[in-house]
Amino acid sequence: MSKLVAPHGGKGLVCALLHGNELAAEQEKAAGLKKIQISARAKGDLIMMGIGGFSPLDGFMTKADWKSVCENYTLADGTFWPVPVTLDCDKADADAISAGDEIALENDGVIFATMKISEKYEMTEADKKWECEKVFLGEGEESEGDNFWKIAPEDHPGVIMVLNQKEVNLAGTVKVLSEGEYPEQYKGVYLTPAETRAIFEERGWSNVAALQLRNPMHRSHEFLAKIAIEVCDGVLIHSLIGNLKAGDIPADIRVQAIDILIENHFVKDNVVNAGYPLDMRYAGPREALLHATFRQNYGINKMIIGRDHAGVGDFYGLFEAQTIFDKIPTDGGEGKALQCEPLKIDWTFYCKECDGMSSLRTCPHKKESRVILSGTKLRKALSDGAEIVDHFGRDEVITHLRAYYEGLTEKVEVKMQGAASGESM
Repeated sequence: MSKLVAPHGGKGLVCALLHGNELAAEQEKAAGLKKIQISARAKGDLIMMGIGGFSPLDGFMTKADWKSVCENYTLADGTFWPVPVTLDCDKADADAISAGDEIALENDGVIFATMKISEKYEMTEADKKWECEKVFLGEGEESEGDNFWKIAPEDHPGVIMVLNQKEVNLAGTVKVLSEGEYPEQYKGVYLTPAETRAIFEERGWSNVAALQLRNPMHRSHEFLAKIAIEVCDGVLIHSLIGNLKAGDIPADIRVQAIDILIENHFVKDNVVNAGYPLDMRYAGPREALLHATFRQNYGINKMIIGRDHAGVGDFYGLFEAQTIFDKIPTDGGEGKALQCEPLKIDWTFYCKECDGMSSLRTCPHKKESRVILSGTKLRKALSDGAEIVDHFGRDEVITHLRAYYEGLTEKVEVKMQGAASGESM
């Protein structure tokens, strides 16, 4: 029997991806079905449902599930789930679809799934704003009072995404037909939950932590991973390889940088470098919960949560992504509560007087002695061609990232927020 944490939801890994003759038959059927064009976000969601990453989800959420997730952090049946996983559709297409119909879900000319419609429900502007307030509103300066609706529609990518969704949501179970480009483009890095579990089992791990990455890996990330290795059997460095926002560093460049870091500064047997196919939702603390939820399916029982995890601008409190774990429902029945626990770590940095990596819990010195580390700060310096402060990153990694930036013909301005700059320390 496995010593790893059980998949979320109490049903084992729920995988909607078809194989062999069943796949061929469904692909032939899909060619004759009404096709609905889906977003990159929905494509990632489908792949995660296909490989079991979103267990126990087997399709897109009903209105009851959507409402309960937004309000209560649970599906309608009481299973913990922190963010909506919905499929939007324009009204003209929705009017031509009825409950019980089967449709094909297509992105960029590829049919990723078929779906049996159980329900369709309107999403008014009021519904979208309500979802935004429930899912994206935080405790930071940009969420205070009227600030949220003054700033978020222009500057919060998650809010912009929801407000731009089409008028109707479609609900129903799916059969997934493709994993897209990920198995080939990220061979050896794109790993399914079954594959990571097999790796952990082979290494004899039972207490496993995950480090979430969407930025290049700097000294603070390295320090967090090594703290986790000290108290767990090993760590999964798990990078988002789906879509990010303009100005972020492409996944292949970030993955290569992690490989360089592992090669030179880690005991390789204690770390796994992998990626997962989602787009960022930029949901701050709620996204931290989502990261823990699907990591449980990958065999992870400890999720590293540091400063401003999955944060956007100054919408969230620096450690709101940690405290939210203390506010979520913890019951609901067998397997329905979240079992992946947060590994809460304070703000980390390099201290010149300590002569090493430290945190607010261990370093007694003034902030003038500290090198504030953040992915945003690193991206801005690299994008601007500025000097990288000593001890910010490993030389081999900085050299790799500089080569990428030097090859760019167009650059996107990287905005700094208080948390990334160190002003709020």
